[in-house]
Amino acid sequence: MKTDFIFEKNQDDKFNFSDQDLIELKAYGLSLNNDTTRPFLILKDQSGDFTLPVGISQIEAGVTLAQNNAHQFNSTPHAFLEKLISSLDIIVEKCVFSEIIGHHQFVRLFMKGHPQYQSFKIRADEAMSLCLHLKIPFFATKNFIHKSKIMSTQLTEQGADVSFQQLTAPGKREFFH
Repeated sequence: MKTDFIFEKNQDDKFNFSDQDLIELKAYGLSLNNDTTRPFLILKDQSGDFTLPVGISQIEAGVTLAQNNAHQFNSTPHAFLEKLISSLDIIVEKCVFSEIIGHHQFVRLFMKGHPQYQSFKIRADEAMSLCLHLKIPFFATKNFIHKSKIMSTQLTEQGADVSFQQLTAPGKREFFH
């Protein structure tokens, strides 16, 4: 899987939102399924009026659960990256959901202390557990939240279609007898 980081200098940033349009969101929970749909990290605003489903990988879901388990040793795959960022005096200030391309959400991580860049864009499903570990605040616009709900519904419907096809495929029926 190829990860694309898209760095931008402050003067080159062009965003479809202003700070006044942003709604702060907090991690609320994980939606885990046993079928072919991917897990969703559920983010909500303080009032509970806005809910943002964020499609993540099975690995991200596992890391998120593990690092938030109070009964487990405080170990995370993000410890090294946290130390590296800190040693470089870089502070990631906020995570803003910025774009949907296909069935992937993208976030822009805003930072200070980097000698050249103020932000970079990355797929949300590759950054959620790290952002949670670093306690970076999440933000999105109402429009982004609405588009994400439509996307998550499409993904859920596609997963249900695949599960149904697997159940009704020739040669699969004897498995369920």
